[in-house]
Amino acid sequence: MKTKKIELLCQKGVSIPNPESVYISEDVNIERISGQGVTLYAGTKIIGERSLILPNVRIGYEAPVTLENTLVGENSQLNGGFFQGAVFAGHNVFGSGAHVRKGTILEEEANAAHTVGLKQTILFPFVTLGSLINFCDCFMAGGTSRKNHSEVGSSFIHFNYTPNQDKATASMMGNVHQGVMLNQSPIFLGGQGGIVGPVRLGFGCITAAGSIIRKDEPKNDRMILGGGLKEMSLPRQMGVYSQVDRVVNNNIAYIAELISLRAWYHHVRPLFVHDQLSCELILGMQQNLADCIDERINRLALYQEKLEISKEILLAGSKGKETTAICLHHTAFKILESAAGIFNKEMFSDQMTQDGESFVRAIEFSIAAKGKDYLCVIQDLDPKVALTGSRWLDGIEKKITAPLLLSV
Repeated sequence: MKTKKIELLCQKGVSIPNPESVYISEDVNIERISGQGVTLYAGTKIIGERSLILPNVRIGYEAPVTLENTLVGENSQLNGGFFQGAVFAGHNVFGSGAHVRKGTILEEEANAAHTVGLKQTILFPFVTLGSLINFCDCFMAGGTSRKNHSEVGSSFIHFNYTPNQDKATASMMGNVHQGVMLNQSPIFLGGQGGIVGPVRLGFGCITAAGSIIRKDEPKNDRMILGGGLKEMSLPRQMGVYSQVDRVVNNNIAYIAELISLRAWYHHVRPLFVHDQLSCELILGMQQNLADCIDERINRLALYQEKLEISKEILLAGSKGKETTAICLHHTAFKILESAAGIFNKEMFSDQMTQDGESFVRAIEFSIAAKGKDYLCVIQDLDPKVALTGSRWLDGIEKKITAPLLLSV
């Protein structure tokens, strides 16, 4: 039997071919669901007061879909699976078997095939994921169009949980300050491969199929082959951390990048709002990004607690002698004690600089001439204007990282 909400949605113009099989929870605000070109196929469930659907969206064409507090931008297709607390900026396609959880943002024309798991994942425009992928706790940029895009091959895994039971493991493919300009070389992660986070890769990097990547490659345009491990059995101390400097530095840099992206989401993205629903979508992107930053800060704080335990184990083993590893633990711990305050200060600053103001004025001028098509405006920016915007965002990142990064 039809519920009142389903009847009202049908009256708005939403196409529901089999209303008896669709569920809309009581907390869903149907004013946040467009009546223009939206289709809800059999097995669709929409739950949560944050739920938002913009025009020309198709839900559940291949298989049942559950949307819980998920925001779906214009012309998107979510074809089957579970979506919770995610934001799709528009023109996104996601295959069946999806398992997409909180803190996920897919920007315009970012896509995924079937059976893909995401959480705390940010994909910039055009990034494409193949099938059978676990890509949680990742950021990926790169590419200039649907024909020239960053891609993750099928059966790829981002290993985001360590034997010491922490998740200070977020990996960054590309960066924010250049990636937002949509003018960088694409990144390709070969299928049947993986990354052991936290790792940073430069634009234009390619990882060979079957490779497991464990090291950073900050240089652009590199072919990376991750070899197999030699068979052996080694003694291991539970709770002891190695590569402390790299883990701390990569986590700090990741958080700094996201805080610089916050400036973009608060000063640039709102310029493209054209109605109430698009405004709500931008607010959703801002909220999810804030959640991503909080998640990374919390994970780093838990890592800090475990680092103290690691230091005590090392001290006990060295009978109180200050080894190189112990000194590195001391240094890292002091850095992390001051990091939270710096993150918090920069999160709540307005982040605007002279370069930022100049860039925003240029965007406003371009919008006045070309309209509010986000991809069109950004891709048509004069290279000097784009460089000014990149310098603004890079300055925000460096202001955060400069007092915190450990010397490697």
